Formats: sequence, C-alpha cells, structure tokens
Amino acid sequence: MSELRGLPAVDQILKTQQAAEFVAFFGRPLTLDAIREELSLVREEIKTGETLPSTAEILQRVAMRLEEWIKPSLVPVINASGVVLHTNLGRAPLSKAALQAIQNVAGGYCSLEYNLDKGARGSREIHAENLLTRLTGGESALVVNNNAAAVLLILSALANRRRVIISRSQLVEIGGGFRVPDVMVQSGAKLVEVGTTNRVHITDFQEALQEPAALVLKAHHSNFRLVGFTSEPNLAELSEVAHQAGVFLVDDLGSGVLIETTRYGLIHEPTIQESLQAGADVVCFSGDKLLGGPQAGIIVGKKPLLDRIRKHPLARAVRADKLCLAALSATLLHYLRDDYEREVPIWQMISKPADQIKARAERWRDVVGQGEIIESQSTIGGGSLPGESLATYALALKIDQPNRILAQLRKQKPPIIGRVENDRVLLDPRTVLPDQEGALLVGLQNVLGNRI
Repeated sequence: MSELRGLPAVDQILKTQQAAEFVAFFGRPLTLDAIREELSLVREEIKTGETLPSTAEILQRVAMRLEEWIKPSLVPVINASGVVLHTNLGRAPLSKAALQAIQNVAGGYCSLEYNLDKGARGSREIHAENLLTRLTGGESALVVNNNAAAVLLILSALANRRRVIISRSQLVEIGGGFRVPDVMVQSGAKLVEVGTTNRVHITDFQEALQEPAALVLKAHHSNFRLVGFTSEPNLAELSEVAHQAGVFLVDDLGSGVLIETTRYGLIHEPTIQESLQAGADVVCFSGDKLLGGPQAGIIVGKKPLLDRIRKHPLARAVRADKLCLAALSATLLHYLRDDYEREVPIWQMISKPADQIKARAERWRDVVGQGEIIESQSTIGGGSLPGESLATYALALKIDQPNRILAQLRKQKPPIIGRVENDRVLLDPRTVLPDQEGALLVGLQNVLGNRI
C-alpha cells in the first residue's frame, strides 16, 4: 500500500522537536517504546483502510500514550462518604506528626537498626516497643506489616501442627474474600471449632481442651455483629479455662483501640489494656484502624511468648519498615500525651460536634448554590465497631442520575468520593479533611456547572 510507504520511521519521529521534548521529560527508552507501539498501531489501521495520520497527529497520540503510562493509580482522594475508616480509601489518615516523622527518616539514612550509643548493630524492634508496653501494660511488643500477618506469625510460632481452639462464631470472612480460617491453616495450626454459629458456651472450650492443645484463640468479629439468640464466653472466662488446661490465650482484637469508645456515643469496644488485664497472654491488632496510625500488625503480651514469636523465621518476612515504625511511634505519642483527640484525624472526625458539621455543610450549600442540609449517619467502617454510626449532617443534592454525578466527581482532581442515598448524592463533612475543603468546593462547582 502506498500509504504504508508514507509512514515515518522511528528515527524520523525522534528528530522532531516534540519528540526531543518527550525524551527530556519521559526518558529515551519510554519514548522509543511509545513511538514504536504507536507506529505499529497506525500500520495495522492502514491495513484495514484507515487514512495515514500526519506526523503531528502521530506525535499527539504518542504524547497521550506516554501520559497514560506514567499516570499514577494511587492518588489522594477527598472522602466525603461519611465512612471514617474507609478500607478502600486507605483507612486512617495520619496525623501531621506522623507525616513529619516519615519525612524525617525517609529522605536520608536513619538509626533503624543501629545503636547510636554502642556504635554497632541494633534492633528495629525497640523503636515502638517501649511506647507500646507503656501504653498497654504488656511486657513486650512486636510490630509487623499488618494484623493478618500478626495472626499468621503468632500461630506459626506458638501452634504449628498443634490444636488451636476457636469459637465457630468467630470464623469470619472479611473484605476481598479474606477468611480467618485460611490464615490459621497456612500457619500449620490444627483448627478446632467449638460451639455453634450463634451460641458458644465455656463448656465447649473445656471439652475441647480435654485433648492436648497449643492455645485458645479469640477473634474479632470484624464487619458483623451477632444479635438475637446468641452467647459467647467472655475473655476472663476463656483465660481461666485456657490457663487451667495449661495453654495460652491469644486475643485477636482486630481494630485495636486504646481509649473508651462510649464517650463518643459508641458502644464499648474492648481495649487492648482490658484484654491483657482479663488474662490474654498475647494480643494482636491493627495499626490503621481505631489506633489511627499506619498499616501495621501489633503484637503485645507476655515476654517469653513474644521472644518465641520474634525468633520465628517468618518474623523477618513480615517485619515493619522504617516508614511504618516512624509513623506508628509518632501516633502512639499522641496517646501518651493525651492529645489524640486534637491531633489524630480519625478521632478529630469521631469527636466532631454535630453542630460544627452542620455549619460546614451549610457553608458548602451556600458556595455551590444548591442542595439541602439533611440529618444523616456517619459510620466507623474498616471492620471496627460494626453497625455503629454517628449522627451527622450532609449536603444532599437532588439530581437526575446521581450515579453519573458520582462518576463525574471521581474524575475531579483530586477525586471526590460521595455516596447515593434515596436517589440523592450525599456529601458528609465529617470525613473531609480541613485542607481539602477548597478542592472539594471547586470540584463540586465544576460538576454542577457553577463557578466561584
């Protein structure tokens, strides 16, 4: 075909001024790949009868290809959904002190595993351990990369090829098809379920412990709550039975809270301190849920057991990195200083008075020029406090095709995440960070056809 003969070569494209700019910005290897792929696509189009595009058009397509290749998929978003711990949106935002701590150690070298006093190799485990033991009352502590890893490591170290007794009501599946029993099986532990789906009695554990076992495991229900005709032994009862049988009690708390949640109008969530005081030998929990820190799995408890856990080969595979340890330490300091409500974003959100949220929603309405302020509910989310909500106010937009509006909001920079309720788009001020409010209003006006 004559048009194929008119297709420019790669070298011809590279000699253009625009291609030189691509090389300067994107680098030569990536630019070459984009040019070659685009020319190959044009060649196939010509074979099917398409017209040969101009060199300028080819360069424009190359530019679009390059932009698409380097466009990040992990970007900041504005969470106006009203879900405080939104797992899909990264769970807990970090405090300013935690962000600064990350920056301090990320930009250069740091004392991750270096003992400055001795001038020799040190341990990364010390950086958060002292803070964790002081806060929780545990004898020792270890940080790994998430709570699932913590459970896997604990069982691998303490119960490999041995029986682990657990209530059938706690064998839950959480987001993404992740099942607690699957983690237990991977550890090599032999799972022994007791009781029924809705009712478990202490005698069920006593009977199961007639045979040799490694430990009793209590697991957090995560995203659901048992209601109705239900019963489960409390932790103190489990502790007594486990210790009488000469086995350990491990409490997978999941969300891991250090403070009393009832002061914020929520149900009581067992704290880490309460778990240890009730007799749990080892407790594990997440760092990025109700603690309000980075993703981490935190293990606290009896020192002899923690020593066994930290010596297991898997401990190295799931250990926390310097960024996690820096952010976690800064977050824990907020609790030691008792300024978590002022400094930790999720507790700022949870403790925010309803009248302040309403005033903020009214300001949004006045700026965008439409919508009404309605009473609504914010949720905690993230597998923490299932079914619990907080009274809030939201800006409600009555618009045709609300899901289409949500899609347009997600295309803003930064993307805005809202929700649809009763055919209205709802935007909850509780979960919008203060420094994102201006971008939220600009994005709203872009979508709604108004300008500031």
